[in-house]
Amino acid sequence: MARYQRRTRVAAPLEDVWAFHSRIDGLEALTPGWMNLRVEDIRGPDGEADPDVLDVGTQIRLSTRPFGVGPRQSFVSRIVEREEGEGTARFVDDMTDGPFRHWEHTHRFFADGDETIVEDDVEYAFPLGNVVLGPLSVVGFEPMFRYRHKKTRELLE
Repeated sequence: MARYQRRTRVAAPLEDVWAFHSRIDGLEALTPGWMNLRVEDIRGPDGEADPDVLDVGTQIRLSTRPFGVGPRQSFVSRIVEREEGEGTARFVDDMTDGPFRHWEHTHRFFADGDETIVEDDVEYAFPLGNVVLGPLSVVGFEPMFRYRHKKTRELLE
């Protein structure tokens, strides 16, 4: 499996950062415009449409069309873990349908005084294998996650 990690410090309390990342509008706000994200459908763990919080069992059907080139790429993301502790929070999503053979994205949040450390850890595999496409993923992942972390700071600080 290949892995991508990024960490940043946000000058905002854990509670605010966690609440922001727990809603679909947080995902939409943190996705760069060049990805042309479209949220097609959201279903909570009990099948309810558009839940307020992305809890365990929530499924999100999305599509993207990076740079407006080619056909839209559809995928389904599912929240598989979510937990809060003293000064920490995390959730994990995986991809049940989409362009990756394996995708597991762990979002971690750690309180550090009045600030929050935000950490993204993505474990992934391409359908044709990481040997062929792995190095190319950094070209896409790096600008996307750099944008996400910068935008988190802009919106919450």
